[in-house]
Amino acid sequence: MSVPGILVPEDSSTPIDFKRSIAEFDSDSVVSGVVSQKADDELGVLAAIPAYNEEAAIADVVSEAKQYADLVLVIDDGSSDDTVLLAREAGATVIEHEENGGYGAALRTAFREADERRADHLVILDGDGQHDPSDIPETVQVQEEDGIDIVIGSRFVESSETELPLYRRFGLEIVNILTNLSMGVIRSESRVKDTQSGFRTYNREAIESLSEDEEIGTGMSASTDILYHAHQHGYDIEEIGTTIDYDVEDASTHNPVSHGVSLVGNILRTVERERPIIALGVPGFTSAFVGLGIGYWTFSNYISTGSFPVGLALISATFALGGVFSCFTAIILHSLNTYRSE
Repeated sequence: MSVPGILVPEDSSTPIDFKRSIAEFDSDSVVSGVVSQKADDELGVLAAIPAYNEEAAIADVVSEAKQYADLVLVIDDGSSDDTVLLAREAGATVIEHEENGGYGAALRTAFREADERRADHLVILDGDGQHDPSDIPETVQVQEEDGIDIVIGSRFVESSETELPLYRRFGLEIVNILTNLSMGVIRSESRVKDTQSGFRTYNREAIESLSEDEEIGTGMSASTDILYHAHQHGYDIEEIGTTIDYDVEDASTHNPVSHGVSLVGNILRTVERERPIIALGVPGFTSAFVGLGIGYWTFSNYISTGSFPVGLALISATFALGGVFSCFTAIILHSLNTYRSE
């Protein structure tokens, strides 16, 4: 009884932050067990919330996420409202971008911060209240028990009760199919069912590699870029059901047509860059073959009638030359990709 009390660590495998533990010691108690959390520089679960003008919901999202994460980090992407003030008042650590850089830019900041803080799990949530923070423990549990690199909260698995408008569901299904095909994933059991879900959990290995990837775009296509990264690194991906609430006040929305066109454009550019033989070689060979066929028809017509069909000749030349050019481009890009991979 000659000392103020005793600190008892509940988990001896985690670092002890002695300064914080002493500060949090309950002077009315002889024994205290408040030292079971990890030190500030090594987190278990970090919840990161990209936010842009989310003053309507950010405080509630932060307050709920704090119940399930060791640290809640809000990446403010140049908001002009009170998002930063309300997030800090709710208990979040806030990182501010001077200008609006886009969703992908906020994600890149989240990966870098999670890597620097040595987080075991990085959970990404939207700041508009559409995601349910109470799903965080399940994603972390699945990741730990099954050794999964990336866990996705999906709207398209059986346990999800998300009610999507028909036009949105149709558009997402098209994007999902194109994204999986662009990664070379054909089998249904290997496909990512919700490629555009923003509710994801990453383990330490995925955090480290993604924090160094400069090819992740700054816009909404970043979700797809991350999947390409995961596919290239052979990461395990598992989807669990989550329900996304589209009825929240001031929900963040993007024009579905422009958003869809942007995503499809990004997918096509990626296919052209990563799989040139499929994207350029096959269509080029087909075009050249069609051009030769039309050319044969042109000369046959000339021999039989004595009149040279200029229109057919131009069409033949266009298809043939375009096809040959496309084939050569595919071969060059394929060679560069092979050289780069070596």
